[in-house]
Amino acid sequence: MSRRPTVLACLVTALLLVPATPALAAADDIDYIALGDSYSSGVGAPGQAGLCLRSSRSYTTLWAERNDPASYRTAACGGAKTGDVRAWQVLYLSSRTDLVSITIGGNDAGFADIVVSCTLGSDSSCAAKVEQARAYVTGTLPGELDRTYRAIRQRAPNAEVVVLGYPRLFDTSSATCGIGGMSLTKRRAVNAGADVLAGVIRDRAAAAGFTFADVRDRFDGHGACGPSPWINGLVVLPPTDSFHPNAAGYLYGYLPALAAAVN
Repeated sequence: MSRRPTVLACLVTALLLVPATPALAAADDIDYIALGDSYSSGVGAPGQAGLCLRSSRSYTTLWAERNDPASYRTAACGGAKTGDVRAWQVLYLSSRTDLVSITIGGNDAGFADIVVSCTLGSDSSCAAKVEQARAYVTGTLPGELDRTYRAIRQRAPNAEVVVLGYPRLFDTSSATCGIGGMSLTKRRAVNAGADVLAGVIRDRAAAAGFTFADVRDRFDGHGACGPSPWINGLVVLPPTDSFHPNAAGYLYGYLPALAAAVN
């Protein structure tokens, strides 16, 4: 989720130890910075622009429009990994920052590669790819998240930090997923991998003293292949929209999750 991925990867790009901070002031006194990857930059929704594919329909911009903070800036960028957050996104933070939101970890785990494999390969190759990612998520990603969350806290010592998770990508209520769609076995495997990722992100956010906002229940019944999807399926133009939230997903899935975590 590289900043300019290959064409094949584009088709399916989607896929802490500190004291608690004080309660936030009124919204018009809040300096808000959004960090993260494509799920925070707004990939999948209309109006994307620039190398980072930022959209005004991102949940971060929607929250700022509704709450009118003293300042708002997004550093979120499609394709970002934990190392990108540490290398340049945290530079936007300061001791004056009151609120930080972030989605990160999906690109580290290689979920774009997983969806490629599961789209093009067999049930068994899909399961193998998910298992490979699971090993990384449980073995290596916790340390990467810890380092990232520490960097955020060091740069923004006074901020409330909300770490948002990722949804399960697929609806599994039907045995079929349209022409060329994934089998039920594949969809269940990818969703199970998303659950493992959510658990690791939740645990490391809690260890950092950050607030974790789980979006899985909010997206239940609205996955790709479902009757009322909030997640795009395979998109040809632009291919980067594939398996990202659409405008409804950011509005009805992510925005309420951030609002509930902040209020």
